[in-house]
Amino acid sequence: MINKNGIIIADNVLYKGYVLSDYNKHKQRTAVRNLREYIYKITNTPNIQTEILEVGDGLAISKMI
Repeated sequence: MINKNGIIIADNVLYKGYVLSDYNKHKQRTAVRNLREYIYKITNTPNIQTEILEVGDGLAISKMI
């Protein structure tokens, strides 16, 4: 659990752009699915404020509010 005002920084959340595309190759399918689930959770949880930056392979910055 993270404390109020705590910050989580996650790198490579867009995984070479695969997370944003219809990418479906077997080798990376599990990683892409898990990253999509992570992004869904951090962007749809009411007490978490998240920004996803499309730099490099993606950077997610989340703050508990």
